[in-house]
Amino acid sequence: QIQLVESGGGLVQTGGSLRLSCAASGRTISSNAMGWVRQAPGKEREFVAAITWVGGTTRYADFVKGRFTISRDNARNTVYLQMNKLKPEDTAVYYCNAAPNLLTLINKNANSWGQGTQVTVSS
Repeated sequence: QIQLVESGGGLVQTGGSLRLSCAASGRTISSNAMGWVRQAPGKEREFVAAITWVGGTTRYADFVKGRFTISRDNARNTVYLQMNKLKPEDTAVYYCNAAPNLLTLINKNANSWGQGTQVTVSS
């Protein structure tokens, strides 16, 4: 069973940057892809970005394209989400998740989730 631990959230002003990290332990074939989902107060969870461990194929939600970058460090079993040009509407709890493939992550059907990290963007 994979375990995911997020870090890097915090408070930042509009236009600022943050980098989230997700350290994975116990990786198996059921976690070939990793990604990020966010949930703002009163809203449903929404897909943000995802990446495969092998090949580094990425997928992004339209609202983060050009601002966020997902990457991975296979040696450290860690996935990162570099967030630039942050907006108040990016305020949410960001969850790291893992699944056998990218489509499962895009559909928010991941089988493994982290505890979440709060990102707050002030206007």
